[in-house]
Amino acid sequence: MGTVLIMRCGTHLLVISLALGASAGFASPADAQERSSAPARPARSDGSTVNDHVRRARRARDAGRWTEARDAYKAALEASEQSPSAQVYPEEIAGELGSCELKLFNYREAAEHLTRSLERRELLPLETQRRFKVAQLKAEFYVVTLLLSVDPPDAEVFIDDQRMGRSGRTHKLFLERGRHVVRARAPGREEAIHAFNGERGAKQEISMQLPHAAVSSTREAPPATPEPVSTSPAARAQAPGPWASWPGTLRIGGIAITTATAATGAVLLLRAHVVHTNLREGDVVRRQQGWTSHTCREASAPAACADIQRQVNQRNLLATLGKVSLATSAVFGVATAASFLTEAAFFGGAPGATGVRIVPVTTSERAGVLLEGAW
Repeated sequence: MGTVLIMRCGTHLLVISLALGASAGFASPADAQERSSAPARPARSDGSTVNDHVRRARRARDAGRWTEARDAYKAALEASEQSPSAQVYPEEIAGELGSCELKLFNYREAAEHLTRSLERRELLPLETQRRFKVAQLKAEFYVVTLLLSVDPPDAEVFIDDQRMGRSGRTHKLFLERGRHVVRARAPGREEAIHAFNGERGAKQEISMQLPHAAVSSTREAPPATPEPVSTSPAARAQAPGPWASWPGTLRIGGIAITTATAATGAVLLLRAHVVHTNLREGDVVRRQQGWTSHTCREASAPAACADIQRQVNQRNLLATLGKVSLATSAVFGVATAASFLTEAAFFGGAPGATGVRIVPVTTSERAGVLLEGAW
């Protein structure tokens, strides 16, 4: 009996264990399916990613880490093209990217991104527009600006064997200085080729029209070998003048000297006027006290006459120095302006990208000039 009871209990325990194992086996897939059907945590949107990149870029920019700021703005620009929910416009990101590239002397990339930003400047604040415009002018001074028009507009354009795509009838491109070859081709048209030498700060305007390919009635004619360079006056871009590569250092120096001497002369003359006004007011007071024009010439002249004579000498010295400074400014200003006029007269070209506008500014307390330009 004892043996039978033990065997029966062992059998019951075995059955219970198998039942529990089966139930656990059936419950596990169900639990797994329930967990898989549960809603997953929402992934961060692309807009958040763009904003994070922009914040990181601004911190790096404010700290002067231009390489890190450039990489962060570039990542933000790539992400913003796929995210309409970002808080920053792609145009602003492109402009900030171009400003960082300008700091890193990547002039061609800077000119491209700043130009792209200013194409929709109405989305930018006015102060940001001005900042990007100044940066764009600086970047364009160091590159070649190519204004290319192609007919038909769907033609493929290649610059130095690099495909530029089909972006429309007109193209504004930025290239490094040196020799470049432009190719354009389209189905059913003959290929057009144009070569030119570009100098930094210069603008090249090229118009390319692809003629229809000739069709033979018997068999297809072999493709004609295009001429390496078009020689017609209409297709040939204006060659850069001998002064196109002339360094603007001397002009900038002349402008700087003109500005400095003009400002110095204006300040000296203004100071002389202040001293003269003080003398005149003091003379009125002294005449009321009984002084005459011969008081300081007498043997028993008051001690104040020495101070009056010192102020007179100071006024005369300031006036003389101011006039000399203004005359020096005029000489350098005329010489600098003559360099631009000589270039336009003898070489038939407009002044280069080093053009500067000088505007005198005078108030009741100070005087100076406003220098506006790009260099």
